[in-house]
Amino acid sequence: MRKQTGAILALGLLSCTAWAQSGGADKPPLYTYVSQWAVPRVLWADYLKIQANDDKELSKAVADGTIVGFGSFSVLNHQDGAPTHGTWFSATSMANLMKVLEAERAAPDNTAGALAASKHWDLILQSRNYGGHSGSFKNGYLRVGTWRYKAGASDPDGKILKATMVAMFDKLLQDGALHSYQIDEEAIHSADPDAFYLAIVANGGEGLDKFNAAIESLGKDNPMGEAAFGSLVDLKGHRDFLAHVDAMSRQ
Repeated sequence: MRKQTGAILALGLLSCTAWAQSGGADKPPLYTYVSQWAVPRVLWADYLKIQANDDKELSKAVADGTIVGFGSFSVLNHQDGAPTHGTWFSATSMANLMKVLEAERAAPDNTAGALAASKHWDLILQSRNYGGHSGSFKNGYLRVGTWRYKAGASDPDGKILKATMVAMFDKLLQDGALHSYQIDEEAIHSADPDAFYLAIVANGGEGLDKFNAAIESLGKDNPMGEAAFGSLVDLKGHRDFLAHVDAMSRQ
């Protein structure tokens, strides 16, 4: 990769047996499709009915191995004109990702009024830094940070990210504070090509607190790593969003 990274969600989120492995050697690429909707508030209930049907179909795709995981979410920190809801699903090949996408496009709900009245964005992401626990969860919180590299910054082989973010995420995953994480970049560039995404799904509100505490202690526990990460990114370009994970399932 030109400037290594592979995020939110998603979010995260997301793998089969590979998801349970920790960082280190590069993992096989994981591809994630993220669908985001800005739904008028008056139509939220209608949208959630559509989302529930979609969750059932995506659960089947996880069960038969076409995808390795999916999640649906409702954004908590709303911004004018920004998404209010969304879904992600992940696969180990673009072929399987497209197979599920085509089924989504052909679904009867795809022409429902709540979707027709909503603004819509998509992302297609790729990650080689990811991890998570198998199972189905409804207590998660998806936090996605969008970061941009400084002009001229580079991270050959992703060594800085692995020594800082991946190491921290793996420890939080091992401690049970996270259900999953991904560090993503766009596979199909529709936004800033220098952007990357840090996406976690926290295990409830307590998991968010543990994540925040880990961020706060990074400077004390790994000052050289924090300085190295800071040398890569443009702090002024950083943005976050927080969402409740309404449904999530992973192999």
